[in-house]
Amino acid sequence: MAEPGGTRDVDVVVIGAGQAGLSSAYHLRRSGLVPDRDFVTLDHSPRPGGAWQFRWPSLTYGKVHGMHALPGMELTGADGSRPSSEVVGGYFTAYEERFGLRVRRPVDVSAVREGDGGRLRVETSDGLWSARALISATGTWDRPFWPRYPGQETFRGRQLHTAGYPGPGAFAGLRVVVVGGGASGTQHLMEIADVAAETTWVTRRPPVFREGPFGEEQGRAAVALVEERVRAGLPPRSVVSVTGLPVTEAVERARARGVLDRLPMFDRITPSGVVWDDGRRVEADVILWATGFRPVIDHLAPLRLREPGGGIRVEDTRAVRDERVHLVGYGPSASTIGANRAGRAAVREIRALLAREPVPVP
Repeated sequence: MAEPGGTRDVDVVVIGAGQAGLSSAYHLRRSGLVPDRDFVTLDHSPRPGGAWQFRWPSLTYGKVHGMHALPGMELTGADGSRPSSEVVGGYFTAYEERFGLRVRRPVDVSAVREGDGGRLRVETSDGLWSARALISATGTWDRPFWPRYPGQETFRGRQLHTAGYPGPGAFAGLRVVVVGGGASGTQHLMEIADVAAETTWVTRRPPVFREGPFGEEQGRAAVALVEERVRAGLPPRSVVSVTGLPVTEAVERARARGVLDRLPMFDRITPSGVVWDDGRRVEADVILWATGFRPVIDHLAPLRLREPGGGIRVEDTRAVRDERVHLVGYGPSASTIGANRAGRAAVREIRALLAREPVPVP
């Protein structure tokens, strides 16, 4: 590793320390690589916890579906009534300390470029790194998707996205339009309906609720559909978009109250609400866009990995256009259990890459 101020050399740079990044770092360490000598993990968040640290306070750990433990250390005895941001943040902190992962934060990665001698040049707010391989585990939280609709800029009320959702208390006594048929949209809607003067739910497509059990076979089929898009170089869809939404007791109660009666997407936004071309109109104080997120991959743009379809074509975790680059937590590995498996798979391929003779520097 070079002196401070120069370019520092490592075998692998891991970008991101959420579930995907920590899983990758764990498997790198377990394979014999030493943190801060052979590999480095960079995270732009202020503290451990990945995107979980930014979740709204009303999302308690008991409401979280499918949080899977990181490899090598179970999450036990968690209080389901505590905010998930606190529970997972504490768990990630303990995990980093137990395995000595030495995550560097806050560090922003601005670009990954072709470097010298077949290496990758990683440009960050903390200087330059040179690596033989890269694991990009940057998730989606930092890129909320805001759809554009005619008249949006004229709305006199408040517009916000799931990324800035403060919890239901902020909507007491207000007329709220919730946009989006995913897990976050339904959770927001059911919470807000208890305190708001009125709620209206609009989605582009009729939401799909999943009745009955959801086993391993169904899970594999759902992941395969997401994986198919990624292999074709198309932007990945979320796993929940193909699995549907589970019908819980809370969902049943909301259905009975009419909270989940959905309207098709409106056509325009006015200063006082939203309207449809058929003449329907809803007055609103707030529009909450629960419209999802997109992968954070702009730092990889200099490597020209995108396909004409707009996504990065990935086989397992490896970018097809550059075998040195692995995307963990992208597309089919975006779930917590998927990120664990992908971290292990990426490290296996990277170790094989590192075992080859490095390209000599000219």
